[in-house]
Amino acid sequence: MPNSINILSTKTLLQNQKQLFLDKKFCFAEKDFIQIKSKDFEAKLINDNLIFSSQNTVESVLKYPELIPELQKKNAFCVGLKTKALLEKNGFKVLVYKEYGTDLAEIITSSYGAESFTFFCGNIRRDELPNMLIKNNITFNEIVVYETILKPYKIEQKIDALLFFSPSAVNSYLESNKITNEICFCIGTTTAKALENRTKNIVIASQPTVENVINEVIHYYKRL
Repeated sequence: MPNSINILSTKTLLQNQKQLFLDKKFCFAEKDFIQIKSKDFEAKLINDNLIFSSQNTVESVLKYPELIPELQKKNAFCVGLKTKALLEKNGFKVLVYKEYGTDLAEIITSSYGAESFTFFCGNIRRDELPNMLIKNNITFNEIVVYETILKPYKIEQKIDALLFFSPSAVNSYLESNKITNEICFCIGTTTAKALENRTKNIVIASQPTVENVINEVIHYYKRL
C-alpha cells in the first residue's frame, strides 16, 4: 500500500468507522458538506401506504410521536436496508424495500398500482420515483419532512481519495473545489451519477452502506 494516503469523507463518520481507516494507517479527515434539518410538516392526508426515501425521512417523522400510532397501521415501502431496519425498530411493518428508488418504483408500479401512497422525502430528492408513479397513474401525495442544506468548504490539503454518500454532498463539494486526480468512492450509482462529466475516477460500493464504501477504499489501496 502506498504511504500517506489522504482520505477525505464528505460527512462525519462514526468512531468505529473511522477506526477502520486509522488501523490501516491512512491519513483521515472529515467534513460535513451537507446539513440535514427536520422540517415542520402537516399530515392532513395520509394514504393507505407509506414510502420513506431514506433514514432521514424516518428520523424526521419520528419527531411527531402523535402521528406514529396511526402510521404504524399502514404498510411501509422504503429505500435502503438501514431505513428498513430503523422503521422496524420503531414498530413499522415494511412490506417492500429496495436499495434504489427506481427499483422500488418498479415494484410499486408492477404489483401495487391500485394502492395509494404517501411519499415522505426531503426538499432535494431524485425525480425517478415520483415521476414513475405519475406516469403509471398511481395515487400518491408527497410530504417534505426535512431539508438538505449545502455547506461548501474549500479544501486546501492534498487529497487522494474522496468519500461521497449523496448527490447533494457531491454538489456541495464541487461548489468550492475541483476534482483532478482524486479517486471518488461513492455509496451508490445515484451518487456516482452526480460526478458525471467531472471525473472518471469513480469506485461504487458493492452495497450502498458506509461500511462498504470504507471497504472499497481499503481494498483499492491494498491492491496498489
